[in-house]
Amino acid sequence: MTVVLGGVGVVAVLAAISTLLLAAGTPPAQPACVPPRLPGAVVDVTLAGGPPMPMGHLRVWPRRVPAGTVTIRALSAGPGTHEVAVLPLPWGHIPGERPVGPDGTVDETGLLGEASNPCHAGTGAGLRPGSPGWVTLTLPPGRYELVCNVPVHYAAGMYAELSVR
Repeated sequence: MTVVLGGVGVVAVLAAISTLLLAAGTPPAQPACVPPRLPGAVVDVTLAGGPPMPMGHLRVWPRRVPAGTVTIRALSAGPGTHEVAVLPLPWGHIPGERPVGPDGTVDETGLLGEASNPCHAGTGAGLRPGSPGWVTLTLPPGRYELVCNVPVHYAAGMYAELSVR
């Protein structure tokens, strides 16, 4: 059976497909906004995956920056909402070993800053697919853990180390 669609039918099918992709958490083709010029050493963090996918990814580049002003620029590559919380990483500890609480998040005691405000600096409701957010901090030399603390995302593998020298 062959179905021939006129112009209106094609538009309706394309609109339905677009709606389904957006509902599935597929990021838009273009970022929601372009961040302004950011101060200090800029660390790019890309967040992807997390539940319902079995593993999430939090990619950091560069992984080592000089001490001083550091801006964490995060981009949610989808699906779902993400954030980047910056926590000190104590000596002798490795990323990914923080205990996960019953609510699916890790304790944020000692939180230094968070990028979760779409198209703005600081804390907000979370970065939706295609949305960048950023936070600028003054970091002394040390090791830091960057985590997505949306429930269950940390346990799904969304963490990475940042070294400040």
